[in-house]
Amino acid sequence: MARATRLLAVTTALGLGTSVWLFLDNRSLRSDIADAKVATAEKAAAPVAEAKPVDPWTQPQARSAELRSRTTNAAQPALPDGSKETRLDRRARRTEEFGAMFGRLPGETEQEYRDRIGPMISAGLLLPRTRAAEYRKIAEEKAKVTPEQSAKLDAAFDKVYGDVVDYTNKAIADGTLSPYERNVAGWLDYAGGLGGLLNEAQGSVGKILDPAQVKTMYEAGFEWGEYLGLSAPWEKLNPPPPAPKK
Repeated sequence: MARATRLLAVTTALGLGTSVWLFLDNRSLRSDIADAKVATAEKAAAPVAEAKPVDPWTQPQARSAELRSRTTNAAQPALPDGSKETRLDRRARRTEEFGAMFGRLPGETEQEYRDRIGPMISAGLLLPRTRAAEYRKIAEEKAKVTPEQSAKLDAAFDKVYGDVVDYTNKAIADGTLSPYERNVAGWLDYAGGLGGLLNEAQGSVGKILDPAQVKTMYEAGFEWGEYLGLSAPWEKLNPPPPAPKK
């Protein structure tokens, strides 16, 4: 169970960053599509040149000139571009892009950072959080969890959320979690500690629900670790320190 919880912690932490990144990438893609639609509409709205009457005497000459033009101006085969971006180059570029997006901007205050990043996190996690809440509702109905038990669970989770935010803020402050560099070892170390917190939360669940209820919810496919990881108030995290000077 502890190993499964740590695995959920890793996937939840990675899923958080991925959700936000996909939200931003999707927003950029939608913007590109919108621009393309506008350009297409403008092109379609452009006045069509008035067709000129065809001269039967000059038409064969024009047709011959068109064929020669197509033959001489056809695209010639070319060697592949040798400057194609490699996988390592792409990884380095994405690291810089991530740092520029989720790091502190020059002169940006902590509150300005929260105002900029908080809505992104909320939007990126909106759908996963909605699904997790719905799954919990369905699982609790199957396990016949009473409203009183559900309220006690929420009260216990409030403390867990506070511990998770404090733990994550410490990791941000000491550089274990940094938007400016790839620190895989630090991420795994953080995920292990997060898994421990979520494992303790599952222990609290066992004190509120009876074993049969816990088993029923588990067999329904519901995971408390996943639910807690998505429901934590990540928007309240402290901003990272300013980017190091190069």
